[in-house]
Amino acid sequence: MAIIDYRVEDGVAILSWDDKDRPMNVLSGDALAELGAGVEKAVADEGVKGIILTSGKQGVFVAGGDLQQIESLGSGPIDAEDLLKRTGAVLDQLRRMETCGKPVVAALNGVTLGGGYEIALACHRRILVNQRHAQVGLPEAGLGLMPGAGGTQRLPRLIGVQGALGLIMQGKQLGPDKALEKGLVDELVEPSELIPAAKKWILESGNATQPWDQKRYEVPGGGAGSVTFAQTMMGSNAMTHANTFGNMPSQQAILQSVYDGLLLPMDRAGKVETRQFIRVLQDPTARSMLRTLFFSLQECQKGARRPKDVPRFEVKKVGVIGAGLMGQGIAHVTAKAKIDVVLVDRDLASAERGKDKVAKTLERRLKKGRTTPDRIEAILSRIHPSESYDELRGCDVIVEAVFEDRELKAKVTKAADAQLGDNAIFASNTSGLPITGLAKASSRPANFIGLHFFSPVERMQMVEIVVGEETSQETLAKAWDYILAIKKAGIVVNDSPGFYTSRVFGTFISEGNHLLVEGVRPALIENAAKAAGMPMPPLGISYQVGLGTMYKVAKQAERDAAAAGEKWAPSPAQAIIASLIEDHDRWGAYPPPKEDGSQRTPGGFYDYDEGGKRLWPELGSAMSQWIEACEAQPSVDVVKRRYAFVQCLEAARCLEQGVITDVRDGDVGVIMAVGFPAFTGGPFTYIDNYGVSEFVRDADELARQYGERFEPPKLLREMAAEGRSFYA
Repeated sequence: MAIIDYRVEDGVAILSWDDKDRPMNVLSGDALAELGAGVEKAVADEGVKGIILTSGKQGVFVAGGDLQQIESLGSGPIDAEDLLKRTGAVLDQLRRMETCGKPVVAALNGVTLGGGYEIALACHRRILVNQRHAQVGLPEAGLGLMPGAGGTQRLPRLIGVQGALGLIMQGKQLGPDKALEKGLVDELVEPSELIPAAKKWILESGNATQPWDQKRYEVPGGGAGSVTFAQTMMGSNAMTHANTFGNMPSQQAILQSVYDGLLLPMDRAGKVETRQFIRVLQDPTARSMLRTLFFSLQECQKGARRPKDVPRFEVKKVGVIGAGLMGQGIAHVTAKAKIDVVLVDRDLASAERGKDKVAKTLERRLKKGRTTPDRIEAILSRIHPSESYDELRGCDVIVEAVFEDRELKAKVTKAADAQLGDNAIFASNTSGLPITGLAKASSRPANFIGLHFFSPVERMQMVEIVVGEETSQETLAKAWDYILAIKKAGIVVNDSPGFYTSRVFGTFISEGNHLLVEGVRPALIENAAKAAGMPMPPLGISYQVGLGTMYKVAKQAERDAAAAGEKWAPSPAQAIIASLIEDHDRWGAYPPPKEDGSQRTPGGFYDYDEGGKRLWPELGSAMSQWIEACEAQPSVDVVKRRYAFVQCLEAARCLEQGVITDVRDGDVGVIMAVGFPAFTGGPFTYIDNYGVSEFVRDADELARQYGERFEPPKLLREMAAEGRSFYA
């Protein structure tokens, strides 16, 4: 079956791309062969004045390259010579199209990304439909890849090096207005005018020569040899190293490709890009990121682990109990999904404050041009603040989002239980309190489930769906239907204190505390974490999350131990946090008011001064009672390895214990929810790439030096002995 339909109208050849075997058009070998044949046919026809490339898929031109093919290329040894020939053939084909002597217009009817936009760049004009869903850009860098069909060469020549580098290296996707403003497209039209506008340009003023093929052409803003070019490349190189610490090979490859390519004519520049493209594919980073952040994430976004035999559940009304930070966010994303929300708090004023916070968030988006007044009004009209639990009657889903206090959660569960219909489900938003225990406050534990949202809810894609001992499969399916309705991705985990993401992330914070107690300098603790790829360092996270929260958690553990008749002694890290609060009144970045109502000064592991935030210089001396002397500081590489290993080992324990049952969920979950370094592909991919046997060997050495927390679980030892890996 043909992928590209060829027809001639009004002296213009229209090549309409519609791959019937795929939901979206992608840059496959078969499609490119048909495209090349269509272009040659049009060139040979004297009655054809020009060519229009468009799509038969509604809302999509070409969504990008064939990522499955790219993943397979990166899954084993690469035949660089063969790949060089194949990629070179694509570049030659696009070069032939832009030098064919007839004007070629890309009539873009929607999403045009990656390889699709690289095809558009090889056309002489780009016309885009003026619809909100239309997106244009080169997003490959977000998956650890880089453009491979001329994108690093044509875009800088089209809009200038500075603008192009920012878009390519950040993988930005632009809507119609921004795409026109930045020069990525030449014209915006309504859908009905797309083909007529393309025909009109060809027949009235079509220019069949690209700007870079014209005499006296200069790169906008300055090309190779200009001062601007040199300054841009030097600044970009410095920023790349500062931001990635060398962890993203694609970033350096993009820079090198642009720098070397702009020194050459277009006929030779593509070969520079191809060499860098192959180099990126030969590194495991691209394969790891592609598998986890594209294929596995898509499964989580589509609900692949939803029970298949349960009918779909339509969510029309949701109750949210607790109008604080998390409750506000849950109400926001639910109302945005066109679902009515009852936002309940202890009094009406508190509930209304929660809605007001949603309004302020939306106003900030409006100022940035990311929403409209009409959309804001529609979202806010669906949020109904209340102090009465009676208003929860008729809700399909009730989400409890109050403080992490068992007694408080039990109280609101019982209050809401009386309003819960037989088909409705009750979810607790908790970061670590076991769901099975919380469900005891419900008269219907089979309808009780955990939904662990992450802050800020309106920006974080991931939700951890926690199944208690009595949670039914029907409840799990309904929870999935709610998550998918509000456009979130989900992973399913079985009940355990801390669940999965909090357990893994908690080891990272704890390791920072271990390092502090060992006498490792705080600056090394924090900077090594950034170099390892963590978005925030451990002391900084403790400071931001709130030392008071960690203090209360420790006190709760002390009370729990006393109630169980057990002895409890704080760890040195817990003692340091207790001392920060009890002895120094340092509660973190967002301290609570004092007893007299006056505001405390932010402080903890960090201080504020006129220059901004910095580590508290008196930390070592103030906590000398618990911090060991350490003259010989560990290397950055050792600290980085400790951060990675301690998290990977906890992830493996969770798999061994059945907390998670799928390594794909395990990899996606901690990257998307808590910031495990994305370039690794996740903890299980990290272990595979490291080598299971080698990982076990080095974990044993870390355990010998630093403690039993690095002891590999039985699962890893068995895998090492049998030569198995997680993704084999």
